[in-house]
Order: sequence, then C-alpha cells, then structure tokens
Amino acid sequence: MTNYPIGDFLIRIKNAAMAGNREVEVNATNFIVSVAGVLKKLGYLEKVEKKDNVLRAVLAFHKKEPVLINLKLVSKPGLRVYINLDELSKRKGASFLIISTPKGVMSSKEALKSGVGGEVIAEVW
Repeated sequence: MTNYPIGDFLIRIKNAAMAGNREVEVNATNFIVSVAGVLKKLGYLEKVEKKDNVLRAVLAFHKKEPVLINLKLVSKPGLRVYINLDELSKRKGASFLIISTPKGVMSSKEALKSGVGGEVIAEVW
C-alpha cells in the first residue's frame, strides 16, 4: 500500500513511457479512474479498463514513441497546490494541468471553460 496512490499511478505512467512499456496496472480508486479518464481524453492514454479493482491503462504511442513526453507531480501529501481561475487564465504554454475541482477532475482547458479552479494534481506535456 502506498501513501499517495495518485502520485504512484502518475509516476508509473511516466516511467512506463520512458521505458517504452505499453501498459500500467494499479489498484483502482475512483480518483485514479477519473484522472486516467482525463489522460485518455487528452490523448496520452489509448485505453483504460477497470476490472476487479485493478485499473489497466494502455499508453498512446505515435510512430513508436510515447505521446506522453513528461509528467510532473505538483501537489504532494505535504504540500497541496491550488490554482484559482485568474491564475489559470494567465497560464501559457503547451502543457496541461490535471485539476481536481468541485465539479470533478478535469484538464486545465476544461476547468477554464467551466470557470472553476482547484487543486493542481500534475502537469503533463
């Protein structure tokens, strides 16, 4: 059992992408499933399956290279990082934030459209 399951899941995805592995399996929680759904919507994961409390995520590849280039955990158990709508609208760049909002887990682009801020889980590019 890990202390920070979502961080463990995201780092496993990053390590699998760096190693060229195609899939990752972790214990499924509702939060992990929703974050995996956001990554799938953004195109970083090809397929997400939940079966018997185990989540199997298949990484997306383009020309034999993983689509996910880098991933950085922003919030950690000892230091939670929050972003409001003003700070979110000022962000520029090619990276996406995965944000846990009162309306659910979503990407920074969706949070901007919904007009909400929240806890920044990770930055993906």
